[in-house]
Amino acid sequence: MKKRASIALAITFLMATAATAAENRCGWIVNPTPGNYWLDDKEGSWMIMAQGSDVEAKGAENMPDFSAGQFVRTNGYYGYACTCMSVDVDRAEKRITQIHSVKQLALAKCKGDKSLPKPNVD
Repeated sequence: MKKRASIALAITFLMATAATAAENRCGWIVNPTPGNYWLDDKEGSWMIMAQGSDVEAKGAENMPDFSAGQFVRTNGYYGYACTCMSVDVDRAEKRITQIHSVKQLALAKCKGDKSLPKPNVD
């Protein structure tokens, strides 16, 4: 009986861990205007934060200054860059809920990826 309980507990733990495991998502990080960020990847657009909304991904304040690397300006100091992010997501809401890490990539990396849409800066 103890063995069954231990196995059941282990399975439950593994399922819970898998459900909250961070995903690696790569694509266009878009910041068209103040307070608006999203990631466009091969699966669609993932909201990070929106101006006027109290919903914001945890860890968003730790995102780097993308304009310090390869960055396309589309509106003053705002625009888009290529990035890979380790994140937790809410698939139903298409929202990034937690940002664990961010690595900015060369623009050519995203431009050359045929699975990515063109950056949506609207």
